[in-house]
Amino acid sequence: MADSKGGAAAESDKSLLVYARWNAGMRESIRSLISDELVAEHRRNPLGRHSDALARVLNYFRRGPQPGKYVIVCTRPHAEWKIAELSGVRGDPPRIIDDHRLGSEADALHAVFLRRVHDLMRS
Repeated sequence: MADSKGGAAAESDKSLLVYARWNAGMRESIRSLISDELVAEHRRNPLGRHSDALARVLNYFRRGPQPGKYVIVCTRPHAEWKIAELSGVRGDPPRIIDDHRLGSEADALHAVFLRRVHDLMRS
């Protein structure tokens, strides 16, 4: 008779496998939505209402795991933002990933979007 811990571990492994397969298919689907027009739409309006394609891409990006997720950090109130990465460890602050300074929150949001698109296309 298998103990309950072994059963839970096996179910967890199956869940991870199912998620990995789902994510691979979703990644291909989302990758096919990326276009110059989609990137331009995000540049014009990083917040607010988006086309169906951009909404799908943004939802996929938001669904990603916390470790390594890009975020923006305001380094000078209302004047300067930088891109950082989350560690995924509670209590560990985000790590600034470069010294590039962005002059608006919208520019910072778009810079994060471009990094996520780049990573998606590389994967």
